[in-house]
Amino acid sequence: MEALLLVTANVGSLFDDLEGLQTIWLQEFYEAVAKYKPHFIAVHCQEIGGKDYETGMAQVDPFVESILSSKEMQEYNRVCVYLDQTFTAHTCFTALGSMYFLHQSVHNIYQFDFKVQEFKEVLGKVVHSTHLDTNSMIEKERFPQDFWPEFKWSRKGYIRTRWRLQDQVFDLVNVHLFHDASNLVAWRCPSVFPGNRRRALGHVLSRITNSCYKKAPFLIFGDFNVRLDTQRVVETLCSPATVQTIPTNDAGDVKKVLFQEKGKDHKVLLRLESKTFDYFDQDVFRENNGKAVRKCRSFVTRAVSVSV
Repeated sequence: MEALLLVTANVGSLFDDLEGLQTIWLQEFYEAVAKYKPHFIAVHCQEIGGKDYETGMAQVDPFVESILSSKEMQEYNRVCVYLDQTFTAHTCFTALGSMYFLHQSVHNIYQFDFKVQEFKEVLGKVVHSTHLDTNSMIEKERFPQDFWPEFKWSRKGYIRTRWRLQDQVFDLVNVHLFHDASNLVAWRCPSVFPGNRRRALGHVLSRITNSCYKKAPFLIFGDFNVRLDTQRVVETLCSPATVQTIPTNDAGDVKKVLFQEKGKDHKVLLRLESKTFDYFDQDVFRENNGKAVRKCRSFVTRAVSVSV
């Protein structure tokens, strides 16, 4: 088997800082290519175009072109790029980008056409950025809306490709699972957001292992949005502590929660808001690689099983 380099990156922030983060990211990518000298590179990106994708999407094509034209990538003479940029298509837009680079020394590599169900030889450099939903070389889906009924719209989903390299067939799946939309909800109901991720991952697994196509080994890499169990983190860092709930103007809604040290000083240990987790001692997350809170790791509420 030839050497493969698999890269995944949520690139949303890169399009907010073109001269800073994007430059650093590209430099690190090129250094990895030079170090490992892979024959096949797969780059799975999430949130292409950034948070403000309606504006940032204009920067995606120059970003990709800078990679294709760079001196570091000139030995990769065959390229397949799939960019989901059609943000006006709310029912199917995922903001995913999958890029595949094949070294000139590699021969006889093929990509699967899901419509005609046969492999086609990969030739030249091709960037696909429109009509991805009818592109037969990929399988793309935005997750069903009922996976996240609290929100009217979400970009989360997956893109699947199938390859044959040296008579080895395998699938590569770019996935973006649901995030924790609110620290307050995650603290009160710790199973809600992991449950959404579990359901979405199970959906992907059922899709790529169903009977529509011959089964093949697969690699799933993307943004799984794995988070610590917020409730357990709070219990670990703020026990014992007094809890002060500050409501909004709307009856029943909570604006923030303050966890205060017991005693006359009432030092605030943690300020928790929907998008804020402000703990007074940030070193606890860095020392010994976050050992103090590693026991709070959590991904899914139940195991996802699938037959392969």
